[in-house]
Amino acid sequence: MSDSNIISPASRRGFIRSAAGAAAASQVLFPNVNLMAQDNKKLKIGLVGMGGRGSGAARQACLADDNCELHAVADLYPEIVENQLRNISGALGDKAATKINVGDRKFVGLDGYQKVIESGVDVILLCTPPGFRPMQFEAAVNAGLHCFVEKPVATDVAGVKRIIEASRKAKEKGLSVLAGFCYRYNDHARELFGRVLKGAVGDVKSIHATYWTNVVKPMQPESARPAGMSDTEWQIKNWYNYSWLGGDGIVEQAIHSVDKVFWAMGDQMPVAVYGMGGRQRPNHVCNTYDHFHITYEFPGGVRCHVDWSQYFSGPYKENADYIIGTDGEAQYDLKTAQITGKNPWKFRPRRDEEPRNMYQTEHDEFFANIRKQQRHSDEEWMVRSTMFGLIGRMAAYTGQKLTYDEVMNSGEKLVPDVIDWNASLPVHPMPIPGEVPYPHAVKAS
Repeated sequence: MSDSNIISPASRRGFIRSAAGAAAASQVLFPNVNLMAQDNKKLKIGLVGMGGRGSGAARQACLADDNCELHAVADLYPEIVENQLRNISGALGDKAATKINVGDRKFVGLDGYQKVIESGVDVILLCTPPGFRPMQFEAAVNAGLHCFVEKPVATDVAGVKRIIEASRKAKEKGLSVLAGFCYRYNDHARELFGRVLKGAVGDVKSIHATYWTNVVKPMQPESARPAGMSDTEWQIKNWYNYSWLGGDGIVEQAIHSVDKVFWAMGDQMPVAVYGMGGRQRPNHVCNTYDHFHITYEFPGGVRCHVDWSQYFSGPYKENADYIIGTDGEAQYDLKTAQITGKNPWKFRPRRDEEPRNMYQTEHDEFFANIRKQQRHSDEEWMVRSTMFGLIGRMAAYTGQKLTYDEVMNSGEKLVPDVIDWNASLPVHPMPIPGEVPYPHAVKAS
């Protein structure tokens, strides 16, 4: 297989970079691209996927720029569209009157994203279940739209390859891309990880990242399934519990922890990935785990560990990162950040400033760059972090020690070529290493 459309292991930071001057050239090659958004141009925002995260992103996007409006929306069901528009309006308060101008541009169904794209928007927020992300991002880039791409950006290797190719096109066209890896927009995370990258703890020798939390979307029993509802619709309604739609917990949720590991490691490539996982709690008919432990092995024997679990309330909960170096230790969580050792430091916000919301910050910077004609470009590390979440998942599903090239060449493909709302859609059994094989595993050489 040619590596022209995949991340080259030899290039840790440049897999989407093109020749110097490509962004400037894009203004000539692609005259329809809205790269130059003058101050007097109203930016029209489209929202695809109106769940909690989607409606939150819409509110944050509307507040990020003084001259923008929510112009078109899409979801699968009309009642969700109406309910969430009310929620967004309520969250915007007095600003709703000037920020929401949807009119009859309320689209439903699996093709709703395409109708939003065609409605005349300049910026699109892609917040559906992640299995849909590659085809929607691809379509938005082809249409010349700036994109907010919620994490993770794909649920299989085939999807990652589509995202990579669409990202290259986005760069050629000068389109801004914002990733939903929000921790990179958290102020005290930026300060801590910036210090780590400058050597505050010396050489990083190990990282332990935890993401132990409550159940988010428990699977409904089959008895709750309405008569006549297709497999496709039932699975989408319970999307978190199917790997083709959500990616499983290490990809859908703990991908934030994976991303922070790679951030602390300078976004370099590991030499191998291995781990374990499984399900302790019955979850009716689905094929996802409820816990993972994944190890990323970097050059020099550095091993970084990501732990994820999703149980009902009761067990100990934690979302934190412990970075061990030759000269000290760094610790991070959503409330605090500190370094102990040779270069002690503790994050202390200024008393005269309100702490910034990282979700708002990412949209503030995204829209500011569009206004300043400076391309916002998160695509390189959003692809890398998603891909290594997928590699960790396959390592746990198969019980194998895997490399990047092995998984990229595996042919893994979970998302159907055609997603038919009324179709029968068999569920692959939950993988169990040594007992229930993963049908998309690395092929033996």
